Amino acid sequence: MSHLAMLAPPWIPTPPPAYGGIEQVVSLLTAGLVEAGHRVTLFAAPGSRSPAEVRTPLAEPHPDEIQLSLWEVDHVARSFDAIDAAAEEGDPFDLVHDHNGFAALAMAGRLQTPLVHTLHGPFEPDPFRFYACHGTKGQLVAISDAQRASAPEHLRDAIAVVPNPLDVDAWPFDETEGDYLLWVGRMNDDKGPQRAIAAARAAGLPLVVAGPVQTGQEEFFAREVEPHIDGDTVRYAGEVGGQDKDELYLGARALLMPIRWEEPFGMVMVEAMACGTPVIAFPEGSAPEVVIDGETGFVVEDEEAMASAVGRLDEIDRGRCRESVRERFDVPKVVARYERVYDRARRRDGRFTRRSLSVPPRQSHRSPARELGVR
Repeated sequence: MSHLAMLAPPWIPTPPPAYGGIEQVVSLLTAGLVEAGHRVTLFAAPGSRSPAEVRTPLAEPHPDEIQLSLWEVDHVARSFDAIDAAAEEGDPFDLVHDHNGFAALAMAGRLQTPLVHTLHGPFEPDPFRFYACHGTKGQLVAISDAQRASAPEHLRDAIAVVPNPLDVDAWPFDETEGDYLLWVGRMNDDKGPQRAIAAARAAGLPLVVAGPVQTGQEEFFAREVEPHIDGDTVRYAGEVGGQDKDELYLGARALLMPIRWEEPFGMVMVEAMACGTPVIAFPEGSAPEVVIDGETGFVVEDEEAMASAVGRLDEIDRGRCRESVRERFDVPKVVARYERVYDRARRRDGRFTRRSLSVPPRQSHRSPARELGVR
């Protein structure tokens, strides 16, 4: 079994207290690897909990400063120092699995340990240029085939694909068809709550809209969503989590996913299907991979087709929706796929670009983990 260093982002604890997709993924994957017999050390924000050993390099989390490079670089650098110290003390890590934005991959050339880096976001222009430069410094993992297809061309063949995990048994299930449609997400044009409202109206069913109105989204919400909220045909549930979210999924006839962007994965689709709720989605990004057309929902082109698909929901077996999630996304399935990636990364380590860089040998030094206060 392997000795693994798991690097979560520094912003919020793992698992997250409310919204936090990457942190939830890291939490499930870490627990699954421990269950599979691996020895895992999780480097995460203060307040994190895990069956793995938890280290918190920073003194406090930074939920209101997400993407501020200072905290990510500090978090990663301190984690790297602790990884170096473990090697010097005769207990080296076999592999580092990174879920941060950019810092760890950019600095992977100074590690003696192979690094796996999971891609959690889309290849927008700036990240595209970053990965074009630094993407060969570690083993990249895409969370969907669609995400890999949008990567820089010279990287694509080397990128592994492993979807995000879900603990299926942690989600409730009900065979009963619900009496409303559901939309869950952030309030912006890409996610399309206004398109869900139009489709639900055309289908003649009420719609529940759920999700946070984040900073910068107030104008969109006020213009595109709020005028339609009447508590009857359109109801706004706010940001939901825990049992409230479970109940929303269980009570829905279908989840509507009218996205107009290259969604790298779309966890809400998987969560809904785990509860037995079919998904009707536009064919953007990973949606055609996550939703099996005609089996776990429907993949449609526009609002009119979405409304028509609502009339076909009796063709979908809600039990099959859940089993499909179990077969493809349940934690043990994802852990097994990552184990193969880890083996690949260790075999490939000598061929990473970082090995050809002119990096001077490190000098022996005292444990930076203690000197910098890494816990």
